[in-house]
Amino acid sequence: MATLVSRERRQVNASKSQPAKHRWRKIVCTGDAVNSLLPIFPLELVLLPGVPLPLHIFEPRYKEMIAECLDQKKPFGVVRASSDGVADIGCTAEIMSVTKKYDDGRMDILTRGVERFEVIQVNEDRSFLQAEISLVEDEPGKPATEIVTQAVRLHAEIAKLAGAEPSGPDEQAGNLSFLLAGSLPLDLDFKQSLLSTLSETKRLEAVIGYLEAILPGLRRASKARWN
Repeated sequence: MATLVSRERRQVNASKSQPAKHRWRKIVCTGDAVNSLLPIFPLELVLLPGVPLPLHIFEPRYKEMIAECLDQKKPFGVVRASSDGVADIGCTAEIMSVTKKYDDGRMDILTRGVERFEVIQVNEDRSFLQAEISLVEDEPGKPATEIVTQAVRLHAEIAKLAGAEPSGPDEQAGNLSFLLAGSLPLDLDFKQSLLSTLSETKRLEAVIGYLEAILPGLRRASKARWN
């Protein structure tokens, strides 16, 4: 359980991103219309807004996609791929830097989640998926101070129990729930649920409930290590 809050760099294997079972409606676009679509990268993870994501790019179709995004300074979309298909809600990824280039065209990049989106229609005219999307916005309202404080306190305790750096994100951050959950390797279904929730208060309440549920096990594990 103590590994729950490890902050390891995740080098994602792009060969796991096969979109064979997606359930999106298909459209066929030609000409310039294709250029207005968002490039899509299905991965076995959930990217949250504000959260960094390092990627190792090696498949030819994704080398093409990332090269185009770099050249045109545009984002791509990350959606969760699983045995049940591909999620309808994803997050755009901004390429922050190319940390390494290889002679064969592979590259290591550092990205960051920016905005949530819903897939409306998908296009398969190119080697990689593209989609028409609609951006997802929160309902009006701010979480109460006590909810924010409780969520940050629980996060700090879990980080300390796992031996990680206890400092967390700024309590004033508008996407605090995503930053707290994104710094922990939590259950992917839970992260996908957060991504789809349209209230920061409800997301923080969900994070609090999740962290409270796992804390007893972490405390027992930490105590056992010192006995």
